[in-house]
Amino acid sequence: MSLLLFRVDDRLIHGQVVIGWGRPLGIDFIVLVDDAVRESSWEQDIYRMGVPPEIEVIFANREEAARDFAQWSGSSRRGILLSGSVDTMAALSEAGVAIPRLNLGGVHHNPGRVERLPYLYLTDEELRLLEKMERSGVEVTAQDLPTATPMALKALV
Repeated sequence: MSLLLFRVDDRLIHGQVVIGWGRPLGIDFIVLVDDAVRESSWEQDIYRMGVPPEIEVIFANREEAARDFAQWSGSSRRGILLSGSVDTMAALSEAGVAIPRLNLGGVHHNPGRVERLPYLYLTDEELRLLEKMERSGVEVTAQDLPTATPMALKALV
């Protein structure tokens, strides 16, 4: 089954990802792509605490994610690839990671970001990166919960 969801959520692993998305998809593993978390064993421990023991958590930096993507996408297990930033997903796409659909979940307010939806704040540069990904064939939608209606990227501009 491989990777069923590619999601940007700046909260990384939390209940909405594990329960809201993970349970309906029947996931077996989560790949968390974040360079800083990959280098921090105590942060990894914190994120693991939010995941049931039957779900494997794989921590990767951008380089490792690009390198190991084929293994995860070819797996018979079901997984989610999760990152906290648009920049990371854009970098993975540029590195040749085949992302069929990108789900924009919780991306919260920071300086320079503009509210696009109550749960989604993006800079103009992040929008530009997402539009570039979409031109390369990635379907980009915003959807905070699996039960919510996905919103196309063009509706956010």
